[in-house]
Amino acid sequence: MTPPRPARRPAPETDAGAVGHRLRALRIERGVSLSTLARSAGVGKATLSALENGTRNPTLETLYAITAQLGVPLAAVLAGPAATPTVRGTTVVATLLESFTETDASYELYRLRVRPGGEQVSPAHQPGVTEHVTVFAGVLRAGPLDAPLTAAAGGHLRWTSDVPHGYAALGDEEVAASLLLRYPRT
Repeated sequence: MTPPRPARRPAPETDAGAVGHRLRALRIERGVSLSTLARSAGVGKATLSALENGTRNPTLETLYAITAQLGVPLAAVLAGPAATPTVRGTTVVATLLESFTETDASYELYRLRVRPGGEQVSPAHQPGVTEHVTVFAGVLRAGPLDAPLTAAAGGHLRWTSDVPHGYAALGDEEVAASLLLRYPRT
């Protein structure tokens, strides 16, 4: 049985105006209407409009849902390279440490904290995206919702994240981990 989901918490450390500007630019660049993007990402049209206008702070879940539909990594909408933006989800706090691109893929490296007592469910990323998590403290259950994996401190998890997937700290200890997302270039 999945524990009840806590209320979604905003990401106060992100610059809502800058994120909104990047979201709008990416949507327009791809020729997608606000209504179409909202519908495909499972986000209300008013919510997406408020995000694009910088009047609402995005949650991690919302940003992942939107960027997956735009076909871009999360870092594409976060603050520039000089900053270390932090976004919050229901139980996960993720701080972008670095993003980089190689010939065949783009990567994002995050420092993760996963609070005990809940589960973060993330929407599917674009096809072929993989997640690589190294656990430094605590016990983490993460991966596809239908086949989650578990790792304790010193362990490593890897899965293809083009399906809905989740994160949960097992026990009472907060999980400290790193997350590397690999986005294949098309």
